[in-house]
Amino acid sequence: MTADVVKQRIQSIDILRGLVMVIMALDHVRDFFHITAMTQDPLAVEITTPQLFFTRWITHFCAPTFVFLSGLSAALAAKYKPRKEAAIFLMKRGLWLIIVEIVVITLGMTFNPLYNAIILQVIWATGWSMLILGFLIRFFPDKLILFLGVIIVAGHNLFDSMTVPSTGVGPVLLQVFVTVKFLIIPYGENRGIGVMYAILPWAGVMMLGYSMAKWYIHDNAEKRKKKLMIAGMTLIGLFILLRWINVYGDPRPYSEKTTVFKTFLSFLNTNKYPPSLLYLCMTIGPSILLLSFWENTSNRVASFFKVYGKVPFFYYVLHFYLIHIILVVVFFATGYGAKDIVTPNVPFLFRPVQFGFNLPVVYLIWLSVVLILYKPCVWYGRYKDSHKDKWWLHYL
Repeated sequence: MTADVVKQRIQSIDILRGLVMVIMALDHVRDFFHITAMTQDPLAVEITTPQLFFTRWITHFCAPTFVFLSGLSAALAAKYKPRKEAAIFLMKRGLWLIIVEIVVITLGMTFNPLYNAIILQVIWATGWSMLILGFLIRFFPDKLILFLGVIIVAGHNLFDSMTVPSTGVGPVLLQVFVTVKFLIIPYGENRGIGVMYAILPWAGVMMLGYSMAKWYIHDNAEKRKKKLMIAGMTLIGLFILLRWINVYGDPRPYSEKTTVFKTFLSFLNTNKYPPSLLYLCMTIGPSILLLSFWENTSNRVASFFKVYGKVPFFYYVLHFYLIHIILVVVFFATGYGAKDIVTPNVPFLFRPVQFGFNLPVVYLIWLSVVLILYKPCVWYGRYKDSHKDKWWLHYL
């Protein structure tokens, strides 16, 4: 594999990762600033608007692509390390991410230093996925990792019809690892842990990303692009076929609505919590196609997204704190006071239920957040490139 191929491969991955990181911020800005974020499901087909539906739907691509690319990147990094060393590093980084989710990201989301609510989302799932993948790399061959990834992603919807008891250690663990939609685990008076990401389905996604890395390690660009295009089109075709059959692959079958357009929205409205087979086909398929299309991309737009894609963890942590700081400023600027900081049953401070704006304002705040973070991400990317000898940078 030539140096040029390595360089281009990294560019295509960073561009895609940067794109989904930018889109991801839109969903978090919507959570904090849209007028109906606390009162209405944006994907509720019969009552939503097309603009609101697609504002939420487009962000579905972020978590699957991020986790998939994390597996791909882990494999590329492991190529130049002894297998044991790569496995240990991956497990340590996974544990670190779980701690960061609990301590750092939860604080950025809630602004509650007392941690009355701990929210476990994509970084939690990514951390656990790295722990599991690291264990598999240490003790099992790559072919088994691919097999397990396919079985988990394709087969976990067999649990859709299963009724899980609400109490007991076993049922709670089953939810956390396989079936959870949104689980609150009390850990004291007025304190709870909110689990939104089931561990094993996301670990399966990371295993598939890890397994796809062999196309980057062993194939030339032309052969790789062809394989990526076939894989992407296959997943998109599988999504359309299984969704049309409407029997397996998602716990929420689509249905005919009052209009053809709403029926189309129902067709697209697949299940993220936990990520269904159809949800993953719908999101990862186009992402793999983009990797194929962007194999030789070099322009200003690509360079812009690559800035965020090179430092995704740095960007992810900062964007929560920036969004919440803007929220505090707007909160007081719009007439709210100290008595309104805490809202019952809302984990985010400074976020009253009826607070918020229409979508144009949400988009304006989103673009502002992305642009404000551009220069810090440029700086940090250059810092990482010039300080590769610092071990701790590999964890950030």
